[in-house]
Amino acid sequence: MEISQNRRTSGNRLALTRIILPSFFILSSILLFSSFSAAQTDQSEKYHTFFIYFENDIFGGTDRHYTNAFRLTWLSPDLTEYDEDTRLPRWGLPLIRNLPLINRPGYQRNIGLSIGQNIYTPEDISKRGLIKDDRPYAGWSYFSLTFHVKNTARLDVFEVTAGIVGPSSLAEDTQRIVHRWVQTDDPKGWDHQLRNEPGLMIGWQRNWRLFRTGEESGWGFDFIPHVGGVLGNVATFANIGGEIRVGYNLPCDFGTSFIRLGSGIEAPANSSDPRLRRRENFGFHLFADVEGRAVARNIFLDGNTWRDSHRVDRKRLVADMAAGFAVVYKRLKLSYAHVYRTKEFDGQKRGQAFGSLTLAINF
Repeated sequence: MEISQNRRTSGNRLALTRIILPSFFILSSILLFSSFSAAQTDQSEKYHTFFIYFENDIFGGTDRHYTNAFRLTWLSPDLTEYDEDTRLPRWGLPLIRNLPLINRPGYQRNIGLSIGQNIYTPEDISKRGLIKDDRPYAGWSYFSLTFHVKNTARLDVFEVTAGIVGPSSLAEDTQRIVHRWVQTDDPKGWDHQLRNEPGLMIGWQRNWRLFRTGEESGWGFDFIPHVGGVLGNVATFANIGGEIRVGYNLPCDFGTSFIRLGSGIEAPANSSDPRLRRRENFGFHLFADVEGRAVARNIFLDGNTWRDSHRVDRKRLVADMAAGFAVVYKRLKLSYAHVYRTKEFDGQKRGQAFGSLTLAINF
């Protein structure tokens, strides 16, 4: 038993090395070339943006289902046209050129990199045996490469995500460590988690800023609808939704993103954003957000794609409803949303509430 445990620990460490080292190399390389991209841009286009996302159901008073997630995202300053920027790797240009709407004139272009992890558990984590009528234990660790194309009225996000589902995601280790830190119950059923499977997803989302008032400063409101979709073995769905914001010195961005397709939309779109002003660089607002998804695939409910695993009957339609507030001060934007998600599978007793924190830093 001890030898088996040692092998498992070594395997987890190797998996962690395989995730962290390549991501560090890629992130460092792109940060290096992008640091020169602002030399000839104006105030609204020269900043990098770094995002910290954290979501947990502790804000809803539970420890179940979609129980924890974090994501770190870096978004570049404005680039030249993607297929003309000499700092981008040559091998990626054929793919970039074939992306629709990617090099429209009069738009900013940004590249984003993300690394993150999601954790899913059944409702009762004290049981060691398989809970057949509840969702599987599962973890998902990943990187994302994102292309943004935007002006002040519209944003297109193209995203490619690759990662690993299963023990190599290290989700079990993460949850056990955190539970020891906060001195709560140790989860018992991780032996029944989904098996290792590489994951790949390709997604697109479009956001609009409509009906906006108070564009430069003062009190105002806006409405930011979005539509998009994801295709892959981890998830396949179409989504539609929108966000309403009311407040003082609204940021010139595309709203509040959660840990889902379209991260990074909090970056300023032009110099009218309070974060880029020398004066009046403070603002706050309230927001309400709703999104509906038509789901054709969710590996965390449907189980592994090519191997037998625990699974439950997924619901085809799922909705998220959120309300929260955001504060802008100098180069920072901090937001909190309380999210309610409808039932995701047959037999689920009730929907789920969780909290979502986002910190966006311009530098």
